[in-house]
Amino acid sequence: MGEGSGYGKVILFNEHFVVYGIPAIASAIGSKTIAKVEQIEGQGWSLDDDRPATPGYKKEKMEHQRDSIERILKAAAIDVNQTPINIYLVGDLKAASGVGASAASCAAIARALSAEFKLGFLDEKINEIAFEGEKGYHGTPSGIDNTVATFGGLIWFKKGVPNIMEGLTLKQPVEIVMGNTGIVANTKEAVAGVRDRKQKDPVKYDRLFGAANELAKYARSALVSYDLETVGKLMDKNHELLQSIEVSSTELDFLVEVAREQGAYGAKMTGGGLGGYMVALTPGEEIQERVARAIEKEGFEALRTEIGV
Repeated sequence: MGEGSGYGKVILFNEHFVVYGIPAIASAIGSKTIAKVEQIEGQGWSLDDDRPATPGYKKEKMEHQRDSIERILKAAAIDVNQTPINIYLVGDLKAASGVGASAASCAAIARALSAEFKLGFLDEKINEIAFEGEKGYHGTPSGIDNTVATFGGLIWFKKGVPNIMEGLTLKQPVEIVMGNTGIVANTKEAVAGVRDRKQKDPVKYDRLFGAANELAKYARSALVSYDLETVGKLMDKNHELLQSIEVSSTELDFLVEVAREQGAYGAKMTGGGLGGYMVALTPGEEIQERVARAIEKEGFEALRTEIGV
């Protein structure tokens, strides 16, 4: 049985903007998806998905997941008609919108296939295959999710030909809280919505995209110098930009405010938006726990984890 894993992720700056070549910053978090692949009798491929999940997520994403796995198999040149397989998904990363669940599963499956069929894929190849798998979920993915899922760490990412990816180093890991709205979001719809609105109002969107581009440069400097107060303020500003391109939601905005009121250095939505997760910068276990408990008191799930792992 071949086995592989993929990191969960949090986008700290510039989701959605990244699709248009604006730099984004993302980090792996301390939760993973694990895939196991074994050759079986029968035909084609089968799937056992035992990941913890937001209610409704797996059903909502079933067609996307099927498309994704077909793409992964094609990219890895695995002929399941000749060699039938079963794919088994587990791990401590929740299958939910906003934590890179799809990308983590894509990277994990690619690694498990490589291990089972002794293909010897290096991380660069795993990342390519995971990117192909992400197309099943996102249509036109930026590439940032699968990159973090594959390589881990803190990453500066700019979409292009080729993509620019630079590893950034934090002085030490930083505690964060990720609050789950419990809403299963359709990332394809969110991305398409931004594209449509951008075409209808290019002047407004050019201004917002320019602001996001400048913000990314300041955020990179603040992270590298470990100026966490500035990082938090920039996260707040990034959330305002994401609100302006209409990818936040009432629930996300509410959880962002709860986190700020409880002492988070900054907070914003993360991922595709319209639901899914938000993230709060909460250096130190005391602030982290206070913010997490406040989110839970409001009836939402809170993930306590770290960036820079």
